[in-house]
Amino acid sequence: MLVKRKLEPCRGQWAMPGGMVDEGETTEAAAIREAKEETGLDVKLLNIERVLSEPKRDPRGRSISIVYRAEPVGGELRADDDAEDAQYFRKAPDNIAFDHREVIEWCLKACCSPS
Repeated sequence: MLVKRKLEPCRGQWAMPGGMVDEGETTEAAAIREAKEETGLDVKLLNIERVLSEPKRDPRGRSISIVYRAEPVGGELRADDDAEDAQYFRKAPDNIAFDHREVIEWCLKACCSPS
C-alpha cells in the first residue's frame, strides 16, 4: 500500500506512508499514527523489516527510517493528511519517491520469495 505525496519533496510520487516521530512518542506509535493519518487504516505492526540511514536519502536533510511490516486491522483505505491518493500495488510503480523502490523490492523479495 502506497500513498501519492501531496507535498514537496516528491509531490505527486508514490511513497510508503510515514512521517516524523512526535516528542515523547515511540517509533511504533508514530508508525501506527502515520498509517491512520495518511491512509485511514488502523494497522497492527508485525515486525521491523529494515532501518535506513543513508545520509543523503532525503533532500530535506538527515532522515533515518524504520520500515515496519504491518497488516490492516480496521478502517477504510482513503487518502488523507498529506496524501492525495492511497492504493494497494502488487509491485512498485514507476513514479516512486525517495529510495522507496529499493525498500519495496527488498521487502517483497524477503517475504515473498521461495526459500
